[in-house]
Amino acid sequence: MAGPIGNLGDVGQRALKVLRGADLVACEDTRVTRKLLVAHGIDRPLISYHDHNAERVRPSLIEAMAAGKTVALVTDAGSPLVSDPGYKLVRATLDAGFEPSVVPGPSAPLAALAVAGLPSDRFLFAGFLPSKTKARRDNLEELASVPATLIFFESAKRLPASLADLAAVLGEARPAAVTRELTKRYEEVRRGSLGELAAHYAAAGPPKGEITLVVGPPAAPQPIGEQALDAQLRAALAGASLRDAVAAVAAASGLPRRRVYDRALALSAEARRGDEDGR
Repeated sequence: MAGPIGNLGDVGQRALKVLRGADLVACEDTRVTRKLLVAHGIDRPLISYHDHNAERVRPSLIEAMAAGKTVALVTDAGSPLVSDPGYKLVRATLDAGFEPSVVPGPSAPLAALAVAGLPSDRFLFAGFLPSKTKARRDNLEELASVPATLIFFESAKRLPASLADLAAVLGEARPAAVTRELTKRYEEVRRGSLGELAAHYAAAGPPKGEITLVVGPPAAPQPIGEQALDAQLRAALAGASLRDAVAAVAAASGLPRRRVYDRALALSAEARRGDEDGR
C-alpha cells in the first residue's frame, strides 16, 4: 500500500520498488495512477478500486493474491485506508491468510495536526462531518467532551456551515485551524477560534481545494456548583430549546452532558409548576 510519491526519499524509493514488482495495481482512478507510473517508467496492469465498486472488486483482488500475485493498493492523494475502503481490503486479505505490508504516504490528518499549533499528544480523527445540519450537530454533541484534539475532513462548499455548527456546539472560543491543500502548491493554514473562523468564512465564502479541520480539545473543566450550573442553565433556557441549552452549557462547563440534561429537565419542570401555581 502506498500514497502518492513526492520527494523521493527512502520511502519513495521503496514505493517505486513495490509498484515495479506488483502484478496488479489497485487504485482510485486509473488515469491518475497511470500518470504516476508513466512518470517513473513503470508499466503495470491497473484496476479501479474505490467506495462505489469495492464490494464487487475486492473478491477478484483476493483471488489474484491466492494465485500468487502481488497486489499494490494506492490512492490518488493521502494515505490508503484513511477515509477510504482500503481497510476492508486489508481485513479481507488477513481473513484469506495473507499478510499485508505498508509504505506510508502523505497523510492530511497528520500533516494538519503538525501545522495547526494545537495539542498533538492525544487526537481523534473523525472523518467527514455529516452533510445535514441536524446530523452534523448531533455528531458534534457526541464529540464535544472528548478530551483530545479533533480532526475532520470537510468539503470546501460546506465549510462555512460546518464552522458555524462547530462554534455553536463546541463553543466559539475553542481554538481551531482550517488547513487547505496541505503539502501542495497552494497550501494555506488559517488559525483562530471557532467563532473567528466561522465569521471569516461566512463573509469570504467557501475556499477552493481539499479541507482538513483541526479543533483543539475542550478546556479543562472548572469546578462548578449547583447554583452556578442552575444560573447558566436558566440563562441558556431563556433563549434556546432544552436540547441546545444543554449542549451549550455542557460544552462551556465541561460537565457530563447527562448531568446537565437531568438538571435542565428538573429546572424546566420547576418552571412549569411555577407557571401553573401562578394561574
